[in-house]
Amino acid sequence: MPPKPPVRAEKVSLLRYMRLFRRDILSAQPEKLYRAWMAEFKTPFFRSYLANDPALVELVLKERPDDFPKSGRISEGLRPLLGESVFLTNGEAWKRQRRIIDPAFEGGRLRDTFPAMKAAGEAAVARLAGQGGFVEFEEEASHAAADVIFRTLFSIPITHDVAARVFSEFRAYQRTQPILNLGAFLPLPRWMPRLHRRRTKETARSIRALITGLTQARMAEIEAGTAPDDLATKIMTTEDPLHGGRFTTEEMVDQVAIFFLAGHETSASALGWALYLLATHPEAQARAAAEAGAAFAAGEDFSVVSRLKFTRDVFREALRLYPPVPMMVRETTCPETFRKRPVKPGAQVVISPWHLHRHQRLWEAPDAFDPDRYAGENGRTCLRSAFIPFSAGPRVCTGAGFAMVEGPLLLAQLLRAYRFEADPARVPRPVAHLTVRAEDGIWLKAVPR
Repeated sequence: MPPKPPVRAEKVSLLRYMRLFRRDILSAQPEKLYRAWMAEFKTPFFRSYLANDPALVELVLKERPDDFPKSGRISEGLRPLLGESVFLTNGEAWKRQRRIIDPAFEGGRLRDTFPAMKAAGEAAVARLAGQGGFVEFEEEASHAAADVIFRTLFSIPITHDVAARVFSEFRAYQRTQPILNLGAFLPLPRWMPRLHRRRTKETARSIRALITGLTQARMAEIEAGTAPDDLATKIMTTEDPLHGGRFTTEEMVDQVAIFFLAGHETSASALGWALYLLATHPEAQARAAAEAGAAFAAGEDFSVVSRLKFTRDVFREALRLYPPVPMMVRETTCPETFRKRPVKPGAQVVISPWHLHRHQRLWEAPDAFDPDRYAGENGRTCLRSAFIPFSAGPRVCTGAGFAMVEGPLLLAQLLRAYRFEADPARVPRPVAHLTVRAEDGIWLKAVPR
Protein backbone atom coordinates (compact mmCIF):
# COMPACT_ATOMS: atom_id res chain seq x y z
CA MET A 1 0.00 0.00 0.00
CA PRO A 2 1.20 3.56 -0.62
CA PRO A 3 2.82 5.10 2.47
CA LYS A 4 0.57 6.91 4.91
CA PRO A 5 1.56 8.98 7.98
CA PRO A 6 0.96 7.66 11.49
CA VAL A 7 -1.86 9.11 13.59
CA ARG A 8 -1.82 10.60 17.07
CA ALA A 9 -3.57 9.33 20.18
CA GLU A 10 -7.26 10.20 20.49
CA LYS A 11 -6.73 12.73 23.29
CA VAL A 12 -3.66 14.90 23.77
CA SER A 13 -2.96 18.19 25.52
CA LEU A 14 -2.92 21.44 23.55
CA LEU A 15 0.84 21.70 24.09
CA ARG A 16 1.35 18.17 22.78
CA TYR A 17 -0.87 18.91 19.79
CA MET A 18 1.12 22.06 18.96
CA ARG A 19 4.35 20.07 19.08
CA LEU A 20 2.92 17.39 16.80
CA PHE A 21 1.49 20.04 14.48
CA ARG A 22 4.89 21.69 14.28
CA ARG A 23 6.45 18.43 13.16
CA ASP A 24 3.71 17.45 10.71
CA ILE A 25 0.10 18.56 10.24
CA LEU A 26 -1.06 15.10 9.13
CA SER A 27 0.31 12.93 11.92
CA ALA A 28 -1.03 15.46 14.45
CA GLN A 29 -4.57 14.27 13.60
CA PRO A 30 -6.43 11.25 15.11
CA GLU A 31 -7.43 8.08 13.24
CA LYS A 32 -11.16 8.82 13.58
CA LEU A 33 -10.99 11.56 10.96
CA TYR A 34 -10.74 8.94 8.22
CA ARG A 35 -14.28 7.76 8.99
CA ALA A 36 -15.99 10.68 10.79
CA TRP A 37 -18.49 12.90 8.97
CA MET A 38 -17.57 15.76 11.28
CA ALA A 39 -15.23 16.29 14.22
CA GLU A 40 -15.07 19.12 16.76
CA PHE A 41 -11.81 20.33 18.28
CA LYS A 42 -11.78 22.58 21.32
CA THR A 43 -8.98 24.87 22.45
CA PRO A 44 -9.04 27.66 25.05
CA PHE A 45 -9.16 30.20 22.20
CA PHE A 46 -11.39 28.86 19.43
CA ARG A 47 -13.42 25.92 18.15
CA SER A 48 -12.60 24.02 14.98
CA TYR A 49 -14.90 21.73 13.02
CA LEU A 50 -13.47 19.34 10.47
CA ALA A 51 -16.11 18.62 7.82
CA ASN A 52 -15.93 15.39 5.84
CA ASP A 53 -19.65 15.19 5.08
CA PRO A 54 -19.95 15.94 1.33
CA ALA A 55 -23.09 17.97 2.06
CA LEU A 56 -21.14 20.22 4.46
CA VAL A 57 -18.28 20.56 1.98
CA GLU A 58 -20.81 21.55 -0.65
CA LEU A 59 -22.38 24.12 1.69
CA VAL A 60 -19.09 25.77 2.63
CA LEU A 61 -17.30 25.74 -0.72
CA LYS A 62 -20.13 25.96 -3.26
CA GLU A 63 -23.52 26.99 -1.88
CA ARG A 64 -22.58 29.84 0.50
CA PRO A 65 -18.88 30.60 0.04
CA ASP A 66 -19.29 34.27 1.01
CA ASP A 67 -20.50 33.21 4.45
CA PHE A 68 -17.35 31.14 4.96
CA PRO A 69 -14.36 33.34 4.07
CA LYS A 70 -10.80 32.11 4.30
CA SER A 71 -9.55 32.03 7.85
CA GLY A 72 -6.84 34.44 8.87
CA ARG A 73 -5.09 31.71 10.85
CA ILE A 74 -3.49 30.29 7.72
CA SER A 75 -2.95 33.62 6.01
CA GLU A 76 -1.01 34.93 9.02
CA GLY A 77 1.89 32.66 8.15
CA LEU A 78 1.89 33.30 4.40
CA ARG A 79 1.32 37.05 4.32
CA PRO A 80 5.04 38.05 4.46
CA LEU A 81 5.44 36.37 1.08
CA LEU A 82 1.98 36.55 -0.51
CA GLY A 83 0.85 39.97 0.71
CA GLU A 84 -2.73 40.57 -0.46
CA SER A 85 -2.73 37.92 -3.16
CA VAL A 86 -5.84 36.17 -4.43
CA PHE A 87 -5.02 33.21 -2.19
CA LEU A 88 -5.46 35.25 1.00
CA THR A 89 -8.07 37.88 0.27
CA ASN A 90 -11.83 37.67 0.78
CA GLY A 91 -14.95 39.54 -0.32
CA GLU A 92 -14.82 42.26 -2.95
CA ALA A 93 -11.01 42.40 -3.04
CA TRP A 94 -10.87 38.71 -3.96
CA LYS A 95 -13.66 39.04 -6.54
CA ARG A 96 -11.83 41.91 -8.28
CA GLN A 97 -8.62 39.90 -8.39
CA ARG A 98 -10.35 36.86 -9.90
CA ARG A 99 -12.04 39.03 -12.56
CA ILE A 100 -8.59 40.16 -13.71
CA ILE A 101 -6.77 36.81 -13.37
CA ASP A 102 -9.30 34.27 -14.65
CA PRO A 103 -9.23 35.29 -18.36
CA ALA A 104 -5.54 34.32 -18.53
CA PHE A 105 -6.38 30.73 -17.63
CA GLU A 106 -9.41 30.18 -19.86
CA GLY A 107 -9.48 27.12 -22.10
CA GLY A 108 -8.04 28.76 -25.20
CA ARG A 109 -5.03 30.05 -23.30
CA LEU A 110 -4.06 26.52 -22.25
CA ARG A 111 -3.39 25.67 -25.88
CA ASP A 112 -1.13 28.74 -26.10
CA THR A 113 0.92 27.66 -23.07
CA PHE A 114 1.39 24.08 -24.33
CA PRO A 115 4.69 24.70 -26.20
CA ALA A 116 6.26 26.20 -23.08
CA MET A 117 5.07 23.28 -20.93
CA LYS A 118 6.40 20.78 -23.46
CA ALA A 119 9.78 22.56 -23.59
CA ALA A 120 10.04 22.38 -19.81
CA GLY A 121 9.30 18.64 -19.95
CA GLU A 122 11.99 18.11 -22.58
CA ALA A 123 14.47 19.98 -20.40
CA ALA A 124 13.55 17.74 -17.45
CA VAL A 125 14.16 14.62 -19.55
CA ALA A 126 17.55 15.98 -20.62
CA ARG A 127 18.61 16.78 -17.03
CA LEU A 128 18.09 13.15 -16.02
CA ALA A 129 20.32 11.80 -18.79
CA GLY A 130 23.36 9.97 -17.48
CA GLN A 131 22.62 10.56 -13.79
CA GLY A 132 22.48 6.87 -12.85
CA GLY A 133 21.70 5.55 -9.38
CA PHE A 134 18.92 6.78 -7.15
CA VAL A 135 18.07 10.48 -7.29
CA GLU A 136 16.01 12.55 -4.85
CA PHE A 137 13.13 13.16 -7.19
CA GLU A 138 11.11 15.76 -5.30
CA GLU A 139 13.88 18.20 -6.17
CA GLU A 140 13.77 17.12 -9.82
CA ALA A 141 9.98 17.52 -9.88
CA SER A 142 10.28 20.96 -8.25
CA HIS A 143 12.82 21.99 -10.86
CA ALA A 144 10.54 20.88 -13.71
CA ALA A 145 7.42 22.54 -12.26
CA ALA A 146 9.27 25.79 -11.60
CA ASP A 147 10.53 25.73 -15.19
CA VAL A 148 6.94 25.44 -16.42
CA ILE A 149 5.89 28.44 -14.33
CA PHE A 150 8.70 30.71 -15.53
CA ARG A 151 8.31 29.69 -19.18
CA THR A 152 4.53 30.20 -19.21
CA LEU A 153 4.43 33.26 -16.97
CA PHE A 154 7.50 35.27 -18.04
CA SER A 155 8.79 33.41 -21.13
CA ILE A 156 12.10 32.57 -19.44
CA PRO A 157 13.49 29.11 -18.62
CA ILE A 158 14.67 28.07 -15.18
CA THR A 159 18.26 28.51 -16.41
CA HIS A 160 17.64 32.27 -16.42
CA ASP A 161 19.57 33.77 -13.50
CA VAL A 162 16.59 35.46 -11.79
CA ALA A 163 14.38 32.39 -12.21
CA ALA A 164 17.07 30.17 -10.69
CA ARG A 165 17.45 32.52 -7.71
CA VAL A 166 13.70 32.65 -7.07
CA PHE A 167 13.59 28.84 -7.17
CA SER A 168 16.47 28.56 -4.70
CA GLU A 169 14.97 31.10 -2.31
CA PHE A 170 11.57 29.43 -2.49
CA ARG A 171 13.02 26.12 -1.36
CA ALA A 172 14.67 27.89 1.57
CA TYR A 173 11.37 29.63 2.39
CA GLN A 174 9.53 26.29 2.54
CA ARG A 175 12.01 24.87 5.02
CA THR A 176 11.20 27.65 7.48
CA GLN A 177 7.65 26.22 7.96
CA PRO A 178 5.97 29.64 7.50
CA ILE A 179 2.47 28.67 8.65
CA LEU A 180 3.82 27.89 12.12
CA ASN A 181 3.52 31.24 13.89
CA LEU A 182 1.79 32.66 16.94
CA GLY A 183 -1.21 33.88 14.94
CA ALA A 184 -2.03 30.34 13.81
CA PHE A 185 -2.85 29.32 17.37
CA LEU A 186 -3.88 32.48 19.22
CA PRO A 187 -6.50 35.15 18.37
CA LEU A 188 -4.22 38.18 18.11
CA PRO A 189 -4.99 41.79 17.12
CA ARG A 190 -3.63 42.83 13.72
CA TRP A 191 -1.03 45.15 15.25
CA MET A 192 0.65 42.44 17.33
CA PRO A 193 3.79 40.81 15.86
CA ARG A 194 3.31 37.21 14.65
CA LEU A 195 6.84 36.17 15.62
CA HIS A 196 7.71 34.77 12.22
CA ARG A 197 11.10 33.16 12.07
CA ARG A 198 13.83 35.50 10.88
CA ARG A 199 14.64 33.20 7.97
CA THR A 200 10.96 33.20 6.90
CA LYS A 201 10.97 36.99 6.66
CA GLU A 202 14.39 37.11 4.97
CA THR A 203 13.51 34.63 2.23
CA ALA A 204 10.09 36.24 1.67
CA ARG A 205 11.75 39.66 1.19
CA SER A 206 14.31 38.17 -1.18
CA ILE A 207 11.68 36.41 -3.30
CA ARG A 208 9.48 39.50 -3.48
CA ALA A 209 12.47 41.65 -4.51
CA LEU A 210 13.32 39.26 -7.36
CA ILE A 211 9.68 39.07 -8.51
CA THR A 212 9.41 42.87 -8.32
CA GLY A 213 12.35 43.15 -10.73
CA LEU A 214 10.69 40.77 -13.21
CA THR A 215 7.35 42.57 -12.90
CA GLN A 216 8.81 46.06 -13.37
CA ALA A 217 10.74 44.90 -16.42
CA ARG A 218 7.56 43.43 -17.91
CA MET A 219 5.66 46.67 -17.18
CA ALA A 220 8.31 48.53 -19.18
CA GLU A 221 8.03 46.02 -22.06
CA ILE A 222 4.25 46.41 -22.11
CA GLU A 223 4.55 50.19 -22.28
CA ALA A 224 7.12 49.88 -25.08
CA GLY A 225 4.96 47.40 -27.00
CA THR A 226 7.64 44.67 -26.90
CA ALA A 227 6.18 42.31 -24.29
CA PRO A 228 5.77 38.62 -25.21
CA ASP A 229 2.25 37.20 -25.28
CA ASP A 230 2.50 35.10 -22.12
CA LEU A 231 0.49 34.80 -18.92
CA ALA A 232 2.15 37.75 -17.18
CA THR A 233 1.40 40.07 -20.08
CA LYS A 234 -2.18 38.84 -20.30
CA ILE A 235 -2.81 39.43 -16.58
CA MET A 236 -1.03 42.78 -16.45
CA THR A 237 -2.96 44.16 -19.44
CA THR A 238 -6.40 42.94 -18.33
CA GLU A 239 -8.70 45.53 -16.79
CA ASP A 240 -11.36 44.77 -14.22
CA PRO A 241 -14.47 44.46 -16.43
CA LEU A 242 -16.68 45.76 -13.63
CA HIS A 243 -14.84 48.80 -12.29
CA GLY A 244 -11.87 49.22 -14.61
CA GLY A 245 -8.23 49.48 -13.60
CA ARG A 246 -5.35 47.03 -13.83
CA PHE A 247 -3.07 45.51 -11.21
CA THR A 248 -0.39 47.84 -9.89
CA THR A 249 3.18 46.52 -9.76
CA GLU A 250 2.78 45.73 -6.04
CA GLU A 251 -0.48 43.88 -6.66
CA MET A 252 1.09 41.90 -9.49
CA VAL A 253 4.00 40.91 -7.25
CA ASP A 254 1.48 39.46 -4.78
CA GLN A 255 -0.18 37.45 -7.57
CA VAL A 256 3.09 36.18 -9.08
CA ALA A 257 4.12 34.96 -5.63
CA ILE A 258 0.98 32.83 -5.31
CA PHE A 259 1.22 31.63 -8.93
CA PHE A 260 4.67 30.36 -8.11
CA LEU A 261 3.63 28.84 -4.79
CA ALA A 262 0.43 27.22 -6.09
CA GLY A 263 1.61 26.44 -9.60
CA HIS A 264 5.07 25.21 -8.78
CA GLU A 265 4.83 23.68 -5.34
CA THR A 266 1.57 21.79 -5.80
CA SER A 267 2.47 20.47 -9.27
CA ALA A 268 5.88 19.34 -8.04
CA SER A 269 4.32 17.51 -5.10
CA ALA A 270 1.80 15.66 -7.30
CA LEU A 271 4.40 14.80 -9.96
CA GLY A 272 6.84 13.37 -7.41
CA TRP A 273 4.20 11.18 -5.78
CA ALA A 274 2.81 10.06 -9.15
CA LEU A 275 6.23 8.81 -10.24
CA TYR A 276 6.74 7.04 -6.92
CA LEU A 277 3.36 5.32 -7.20
CA LEU A 278 4.22 4.15 -10.72
CA ALA A 279 7.66 3.00 -9.62
CA THR A 280 6.04 0.77 -6.99
CA HIS A 281 3.33 -0.45 -9.41
CA PRO A 282 5.25 -1.68 -12.50
CA GLU A 283 2.18 -2.84 -14.43
CA ALA A 284 0.58 0.60 -14.19
CA GLN A 285 3.89 2.20 -15.17
CA ALA A 286 4.14 -0.02 -18.25
CA ARG A 287 0.59 0.96 -19.30
CA ALA A 288 1.28 4.66 -18.86
CA ALA A 289 4.60 4.44 -20.73
CA ALA A 290 2.96 2.59 -23.63
CA GLU A 291 0.19 5.19 -23.74
CA ALA A 292 2.75 8.01 -23.76
CA GLY A 293 4.66 6.46 -26.63
CA ALA A 294 1.50 6.02 -28.70
CA ALA A 295 0.20 9.49 -27.84
CA PHE A 296 3.36 11.28 -28.98
CA ALA A 297 3.73 9.04 -32.05
CA ALA A 298 0.33 10.30 -33.23
CA GLY A 299 1.46 13.93 -33.01
CA GLU A 300 3.26 16.25 -30.59
CA ASP A 301 0.91 19.21 -30.66
CA PHE A 302 -1.74 20.08 -28.05
CA SER A 303 -3.87 17.12 -29.17
CA VAL A 304 -1.45 14.79 -27.37
CA VAL A 305 -3.08 15.82 -24.09
CA SER A 306 -6.42 14.28 -25.08
CA ARG A 307 -4.70 10.94 -25.75
CA LEU A 308 -3.21 10.62 -22.26
CA LYS A 309 -6.35 9.19 -20.63
CA PHE A 310 -4.77 6.56 -18.34
CA THR A 311 -1.88 8.91 -17.51
CA ARG A 312 -4.42 11.54 -16.47
CA ASP A 313 -6.08 9.01 -14.16
CA VAL A 314 -2.67 8.17 -12.67
CA PHE A 315 -2.06 11.85 -11.98
CA ARG A 316 -5.60 12.18 -10.58
CA GLU A 317 -4.97 9.22 -8.27
CA ALA A 318 -1.74 10.82 -7.03
CA LEU A 319 -3.73 13.99 -6.29
CA ARG A 320 -6.27 11.90 -4.39
CA LEU A 321 -3.76 10.00 -2.25
CA TYR A 322 -1.40 12.93 -1.75
CA PRO A 323 -3.37 16.17 -2.24
CA PRO A 324 -0.74 18.93 -2.34
CA VAL A 325 -2.79 21.22 -0.07
CA PRO A 326 -3.95 18.85 2.69
CA MET A 327 -6.29 21.21 4.53
CA MET A 328 -8.23 24.40 3.80
CA VAL A 329 -9.52 26.57 6.62
CA ARG A 330 -12.63 28.73 6.45
CA GLU A 331 -14.34 30.75 9.17
CA THR A 332 -18.00 31.12 10.11
CA THR A 333 -19.45 34.65 9.98
CA CYS A 334 -22.89 33.89 11.38
CA PRO A 335 -24.51 31.21 13.58
CA GLU A 336 -24.65 27.85 11.80
CA THR A 337 -25.96 24.37 12.43
CA PHE A 338 -23.68 21.55 11.27
CA ARG A 339 -25.17 18.07 11.50
CA LYS A 340 -27.65 19.26 14.17
CA ARG A 341 -24.85 20.88 16.18
CA PRO A 342 -24.85 24.66 16.78
CA VAL A 343 -21.73 26.47 15.56
CA LYS A 344 -20.92 30.02 16.66
CA PRO A 345 -19.55 32.83 14.49
CA GLY A 346 -15.75 32.87 14.37
CA ALA A 347 -15.40 29.08 14.46
CA GLN A 348 -12.80 27.51 12.19
CA VAL A 349 -14.15 25.15 9.52
CA VAL A 350 -11.49 22.77 8.24
CA ILE A 351 -12.04 21.13 4.87
CA SER A 352 -9.42 18.39 4.58
CA PRO A 353 -8.77 16.96 1.12
CA TRP A 354 -6.35 14.56 2.81
CA HIS A 355 -9.08 12.93 4.92
CA LEU A 356 -11.90 13.38 2.41
CA HIS A 357 -9.88 11.66 -0.32
CA ARG A 358 -9.18 8.67 1.94
CA HIS A 359 -12.53 8.57 3.72
CA GLN A 360 -13.41 4.98 4.60
CA ARG A 361 -17.17 5.52 4.21
CA LEU A 362 -16.90 7.13 0.79
CA TRP A 363 -14.15 5.49 -1.25
CA GLU A 364 -13.65 1.81 -2.04
CA ALA A 365 -10.16 0.72 -0.93
CA PRO A 366 -9.36 4.34 0.01
CA ASP A 367 -5.66 3.78 0.76
CA ALA A 368 -4.93 1.78 -2.41
CA PHE A 369 -3.43 3.12 -5.64
CA ASP A 370 -5.97 2.32 -8.34
CA PRO A 371 -6.09 4.60 -11.40
CA ASP A 372 -8.86 2.44 -12.87
CA ARG A 373 -11.24 3.34 -10.02
CA TYR A 374 -12.50 6.36 -11.98
CA ALA A 375 -14.02 4.08 -14.61
CA GLY A 376 -16.28 2.52 -11.94
CA GLU A 377 -19.41 3.86 -10.32
CA ASN A 378 -17.82 4.52 -6.91
CA GLY A 379 -14.91 6.40 -8.45
CA ARG A 380 -17.13 8.53 -10.66
CA THR A 381 -19.43 9.35 -7.74
CA CYS A 382 -16.58 10.29 -5.42
CA LEU A 383 -14.93 12.31 -8.17
CA ARG A 384 -17.99 14.57 -8.11
CA SER A 385 -18.53 14.74 -4.34
CA ALA A 386 -15.30 13.86 -2.51
CA PHE A 387 -12.38 14.94 -4.71
CA ILE A 388 -11.19 18.51 -4.17
CA PRO A 389 -7.41 18.78 -4.71
CA PHE A 390 -7.95 22.26 -6.16
CA SER A 391 -10.77 23.24 -3.75
CA ALA A 392 -14.23 23.73 -5.32
CA GLY A 393 -16.88 26.32 -6.04
CA PRO A 394 -16.09 29.98 -6.81
CA ARG A 395 -12.74 29.72 -5.02
CA VAL A 396 -11.55 26.72 -7.00
CA CYS A 397 -7.91 27.17 -7.99
CA THR A 398 -7.80 29.29 -11.12
CA GLY A 399 -4.96 27.12 -12.42
CA ALA A 400 -6.75 23.77 -11.98
CA GLY A 401 -7.12 23.24 -15.72
CA PHE A 402 -3.51 24.33 -16.23
CA ALA A 403 -2.32 21.73 -13.69
CA MET A 404 -4.35 18.93 -15.27
CA VAL A 405 -2.60 19.59 -18.58
CA GLU A 406 0.87 20.13 -17.10
CA GLY A 407 0.92 17.10 -14.77
CA PRO A 408 -0.03 14.34 -17.24
CA LEU A 409 2.13 15.94 -19.95
CA LEU A 410 5.31 16.01 -17.82
CA LEU A 411 4.54 12.53 -16.53
CA ALA A 412 4.16 11.19 -20.09
CA GLN A 413 7.36 12.86 -21.30
CA LEU A 414 9.37 11.35 -18.45
CA LEU A 415 7.80 7.90 -18.82
CA ARG A 416 8.43 7.86 -22.55
CA ALA A 417 12.14 8.34 -21.90
CA TYR A 418 12.71 6.45 -18.64
CA ARG A 419 11.58 3.53 -16.53
CA PHE A 420 11.45 4.49 -12.85
CA GLU A 421 12.46 2.28 -9.93
CA ALA A 422 11.93 3.05 -6.23
CA ASP A 423 14.67 2.64 -3.65
CA PRO A 424 13.42 -0.16 -1.35
CA ALA A 425 15.67 1.10 1.44
CA ARG A 426 14.05 4.56 1.49
CA VAL A 427 10.25 4.42 1.64
CA PRO A 428 8.99 8.03 1.64
CA ARG A 429 7.01 9.21 4.64
CA PRO A 430 4.41 11.86 3.72
CA VAL A 431 4.44 14.96 5.91
CA ALA A 432 2.70 18.31 5.55
CA HIS A 433 3.96 21.72 6.56
CA LEU A 434 2.95 23.89 3.62
CA THR A 435 2.18 21.11 1.13
CA VAL A 436 2.33 17.31 1.25
CA ARG A 437 5.91 16.22 0.72
CA ALA A 438 8.12 13.29 1.68
CA GLU A 439 10.02 13.81 4.93
CA ASP A 440 13.33 12.58 3.50
CA GLY A 441 12.52 12.91 -0.17
CA ILE A 442 11.39 10.50 -2.87
CA TRP A 443 14.31 8.44 -4.15
CA LEU A 444 13.95 7.02 -7.65
CA LYS A 445 16.24 5.65 -10.33
CA ALA A 446 15.56 6.71 -13.93
CA VAL A 447 16.58 3.91 -16.31
CA PRO A 448 16.64 4.90 -20.02
CA ARG A 449 14.14 2.97 -22.14
